[in-house]
Amino acid sequence: MTSGNFPGDLPSGNSPPGITDVHVHIQPWRQLKPRVMDVMRRGKEDHWAFLLALMDDPRALLEVMDQAGVWRVGLVNYPSPDLMGFTDETNEFAARYAQAAPERLLPYGGVHPRFAGDIRGHVDALIALGIRCVKIHPPHQLFPANAHTQGMQTLGALYRRCEERGLPVMIHTGTSVFPGARCKYGHPMELDDVAVDFPDLTIIMAHGGRPLWMDEAFFILRRHPNVHLDVSGIPPLRLLEYFPRLAEIADRVLWGTDWPSPGVHDLKRNLQQFLSLDLPGQTKDRITRGNALRVFPPAAR
Repeated sequence: MTSGNFPGDLPSGNSPPGITDVHVHIQPWRQLKPRVMDVMRRGKEDHWAFLLALMDDPRALLEVMDQAGVWRVGLVNYPSPDLMGFTDETNEFAARYAQAAPERLLPYGGVHPRFAGDIRGHVDALIALGIRCVKIHPPHQLFPANAHTQGMQTLGALYRRCEERGLPVMIHTGTSVFPGARCKYGHPMELDDVAVDFPDLTIIMAHGGRPLWMDEAFFILRRHPNVHLDVSGIPPLRLLEYFPRLAEIADRVLWGTDWPSPGVHDLKRNLQQFLSLDLPGQTKDRITRGNALRVFPPAAR
């Protein structure tokens, strides 16, 4: 955790509802295990310093958002103590960070089903903190997304409580470059069991199985109306190559970038590239604005 105190007098987002990027990484980076941190830092010291600056001061993030024309972002956080180094304190970090501009910053958090006991209580505590989405990262948390069908009762309890409380669940699909990550657990087909067993759970499939399993991801999206696609981590100019029939599921596609990952140029450039695609204007508006307003409605004043 950072030792700094976030200021409480930041802009509160009084502009009309606009573009939402549902997937940016503002996390307590100093918790990373040494070999993971080495991957993050090696040859990218300037970028590492930028990540720490963003982590320590929400004003830096809000300035970037303003320059990019982005109204809201989702702050991806999740516990992965044994592989990444992130502890449960990542939840408090996200909630505290978002307090700087509650209308513009959506805090995500998590419950690790291999370590947590009272799942219902943990989910309720996340909601009390103000967490808006639970992130599950199978390659980093070392279980398949459908492990509840294989005896992991805590995972089933996690899905069930999120379903009961109306809390969306974002599940990473696709690969990971970090040491120790189990990429086989990123297969989108495992979300089929989750969507079948928890039909009222709002599921966000992060990354669409990139770069290996886009066809499988599209099948899951067409099969299950409670599954949404987060397009983060996919180069915008290649999005229609990955998902040529994107328009068919446009009512369940959410704009996301994966920024500030090293491969993501910046919020504004990625957004401009997406808006340049050969898609109807209504479809682009739905993906960048409307769908996120439905999944993450602005909090009541």
